[in-house]
Amino acid sequence: MNHSALRDTRAVCNRIVLCALVTLGCVQPVCALNEPATDAVQPREVIPLFNGHDLAGLTTWLKDTKREDPRHVFEVTEGMLHISGDGNGYIGTEKAYRDYRLIVEYKWGKRTDGRKYVRNSGILLHATGPDGGAGGVWMSSIECQLAQGCVGDMIVIRGKDEGGATIPVRLTTPVILGPDKRPRWNEAGKPREFTGDRQLWWSRHDPDFQELLDTRGKDDVESPTGEWTRVECVCDRDRISIRVNGHEVNAARAVHPAGGKLLLQSEGFELFVRRFELHPLKP
Repeated sequence: MNHSALRDTRAVCNRIVLCALVTLGCVQPVCALNEPATDAVQPREVIPLFNGHDLAGLTTWLKDTKREDPRHVFEVTEGMLHISGDGNGYIGTEKAYRDYRLIVEYKWGKRTDGRKYVRNSGILLHATGPDGGAGGVWMSSIECQLAQGCVGDMIVIRGKDEGGATIPVRLTTPVILGPDKRPRWNEAGKPREFTGDRQLWWSRHDPDFQELLDTRGKDDVESPTGEWTRVECVCDRDRISIRVNGHEVNAARAVHPAGGKLLLQSEGFELFVRRFELHPLKP
């Protein structure tokens, strides 16, 4: 028997033994820790999550009115998804997805309701559990932050399931501490697990950034206020990579869960979205 055939035979034998041990309850299947729900869709072609005409395929949630949207916080304006920001909540997909490249192109509107702090919104990835399961506002998920100066930060959001148990959302990534002692993604750093206790800042987050309306950090790669910013979230099994205007700004691995719904936040500021679509991963 040649070496290649011998390796193949050993691999088959190992799988048979592992399956037997799992069946007997001796070990837990490793993949089960990070596999998404079985109904999560893996894109095979481009999927426009927003079609530019109506809100078909999307659902809405607001903390105060739940599934109802009497103030028209979410609507279509001139082919764009318009989020007024009047109330905290989100618009999201009816279906769950896994293993994809998400593209979101957005720009800020003028409405701030008198707020003096940075314009704020976010993309919630791998959202699971009930609507409003996290504080009555969000779903359990991993947030890609869109707040000014913080675009690409990642936040673990843990909520409750229907039975009241905490949904275990987590990620691991190598970090270094900036002069402000806050963790930033850096491949040369030390691995750290995030379970909701603190925010993972993007790699060049300005430590001197003042979170005031329309301010910018010295290394920000997001577009100026009123211009379009492109965010790409590549979710490949249990890994996430985030790019802003073509720059990789954050990444994580050992992500759990590894799939779920996709949500766009309403968080007090007007937002326009012209692209909200999924692409299949390259082979």
